[in-house]
Amino acid sequence: MAGNSMGHKVPNHGWRIALSHKYKTKLTTWSLPPLTQVPSVLGLAFRYLKYYKDLRSKNKRPCMDFFNQHALKTIYGVPLGGIGGGTINRGWQGDFCKWQLKPGIYTFGSPLADQFIVSIRRHNTTIYQQVLSTKAPTGEPLRSWNWKYCGSYAYYHGLYPRAWTVYDLQGPKVVLTCRQISPVFPHEYKDTSLPTAVFSWDVENNGNEEVEVTIVMSMENGIGKNHFLRDKTISGLWNEPFTNAEGDNKVSGITMHNTMYKDMPFTLTVGATAKENVTVTHCSSFNPMKEGSEVWAPLLFNGRLKSKPGKSAPSSAGEHTACAVAASCIVKPKSMGETLDFSLVWDMPQIHFGDAGKHYRRRYSRWFNGSNAGASIASYALHTYPEWEKKIDDWQNPILDNQQLPDWYKSALFNELYYITDGGTVWLEVDGKSETANGNSNGVVPDSEIQNSDFLKEYGKFAYLEGQEYKLVWVHVLVLWCGYVCWYIGVGTAVGILVWVSASILHSNPTQRKYLMDGMIAPAKTPNVVPHDVGCPGKGYRDFLVKRGFFFKLDAHVYCLGSRVLVSVGTVCRIVMQESMRHDEDNDGLIENSGAADQTFDGWCANTSTTTAILMMLTVVNYIINKTNLCSVHITGVKPPNPQVLPDDRVKSALHKVFSLNVEKYHGGSHGAVNGMRPHGVVDNSSVQSNEVWTGVTYALAATMIHKGMLKEGFRTASGIYRSCWQRYGMAFQTPEAVRRNHTFRSLAYMRPLSIWGMQHALE
Repeated sequence: MAGNSMGHKVPNHGWRIALSHKYKTKLTTWSLPPLTQVPSVLGLAFRYLKYYKDLRSKNKRPCMDFFNQHALKTIYGVPLGGIGGGTINRGWQGDFCKWQLKPGIYTFGSPLADQFIVSIRRHNTTIYQQVLSTKAPTGEPLRSWNWKYCGSYAYYHGLYPRAWTVYDLQGPKVVLTCRQISPVFPHEYKDTSLPTAVFSWDVENNGNEEVEVTIVMSMENGIGKNHFLRDKTISGLWNEPFTNAEGDNKVSGITMHNTMYKDMPFTLTVGATAKENVTVTHCSSFNPMKEGSEVWAPLLFNGRLKSKPGKSAPSSAGEHTACAVAASCIVKPKSMGETLDFSLVWDMPQIHFGDAGKHYRRRYSRWFNGSNAGASIASYALHTYPEWEKKIDDWQNPILDNQQLPDWYKSALFNELYYITDGGTVWLEVDGKSETANGNSNGVVPDSEIQNSDFLKEYGKFAYLEGQEYKLVWVHVLVLWCGYVCWYIGVGTAVGILVWVSASILHSNPTQRKYLMDGMIAPAKTPNVVPHDVGCPGKGYRDFLVKRGFFFKLDAHVYCLGSRVLVSVGTVCRIVMQESMRHDEDNDGLIENSGAADQTFDGWCANTSTTTAILMMLTVVNYIINKTNLCSVHITGVKPPNPQVLPDDRVKSALHKVFSLNVEKYHGGSHGAVNGMRPHGVVDNSSVQSNEVWTGVTYALAATMIHKGMLKEGFRTASGIYRSCWQRYGMAFQTPEAVRRNHTFRSLAYMRPLSIWGMQHALE
């Protein structure tokens, strides 16, 4: 790959692909079920159609829009940014191709001006100037630029939260390695919230003569390709240069002010580090819909950019504007040059959800706020990113250096973490004022005591979506599947989640609603049970149930967080347990199941799943209480069952049977675990979910196998789904909820694959 060069310090482990790669297998979105499954979903379909029609008549869309599913685009790479401040995806071919600044709302498309350019001079003459993109655009926009870089001489390597792109420039004998760094690492609660990424360029001159190399980062003032097509009235965009001193260096660049969201203005900032042997120049404003000679011509002339002084004039209605920042250095023959460092910042500090009137502050605004926040974050990032990389190395290297672990697993483990930032994630400040959900508290535990606890004030509120297409926040049954990720990333955020969930349990909303799954009319939220979720970004954070509530799942990590947290949450747990026991009709200590699909397979009835879930939860609670030296009966009000109620030999026997049928007899074990398999080895087609392979369930099954000592079976099970999604189908950094053998998929970029961290927990 990348000609004959592997680049500068690119790791051995990760997801690697040539920029010229073409995927052979084409997948399409899930559509209509087979005729045999129609009767089971007919009622749901009619109810959904009515619900959809009602929303569209109000110019709104449902949180699950099955008429506008995302098509598979095999283009995405490691997303940019820390946790909860929004994300931008830079695809593996170099395009800035997906934007999520407005919480939970994704804008697709690649602005043509969002590029890196290289210019190389020898003996005061430009010998090479190229846009580092494989695109070949036509028409007027930026036609003066040299496009269509040959992807056969470059490759991309992703190991979240970093990525490397290596370009082997054959003519000038220069190798460029672009290293992309985002501030994501465990147990840090300031820098990891920053909406920024750094691009550090290493330049290697393999020629026999000295060269001057200039890297340019250009960026349009806007998000996505078609934002002006949707609203040609957008105006008042303007750009301004800045220079900040940071340590021994200076950071110079451009901040672009944008008002496309009238009540949520934001800025985009591009900065570069100027130091003793690195010169930074800029072009503060140019129109990317024209030929682009304001950038290309001066760069071609002397390797520098030119700019008018001061702020740019505000744009007129529908007018596009962009900026460019350049960093230049001299590179001796047969040697490495100075690193050329750029930062990108997107600053939208104040947000709201849907039409809700309440605004929230993002966590990073605690440290960076005001009109110059973007420039301040850009400077801070460029000064601090070496510390970020050390923390990333300290976190990842013990796993990457473990020769007992397969290479694919190391890639899967870290790269599936992309969702922790790119899952519509928000990380909000709690200001100390009482925040109540829709409806009423039960009064047993004061709402302000939970909502405004010291933990939420210190660590904030952290949440992400069920999926980029299933826009429900904190779907609680999925929190259990992905709980280990929150533990590994930060204990503080795990506490915040637990406290937030606890507060939502106590509320009630008596508004009568028709539930889509079964057509029942019931209160939107009954007190003392866990809601399905806490809301939808397009409608505001609130109880928005599409099916019946799930009972409380308490994660086994709580015992590490201190007795004070456990006692306050334990009070809520006791209330929920007592409420749940009202459904124990035969007094055997287990709640009954009426045959409804009231578990995570919500389109597939399984009569014993709920009893198993409550049994497992009681055992976990017993373990937690014992660890904290508290009385289990006092906290929960329910006596836990014997932990050996699930004998180890029977658990292993069941796992071996599942491995034999659901894994090995489904595509020879190469595609993960199918949800349903008949005893005679035929896929169960009784429901719309029984014949699917769920990525996250497969990872969780593998984790359970490893926990029970079945390492070989666990790794084989998980490797099938990873190789299918990431290597065969091109679903990198958008792992779906489900795939099928007929080359269809459902719900791209889903939360549940984070369950792979259960495998790491089992290994440790």
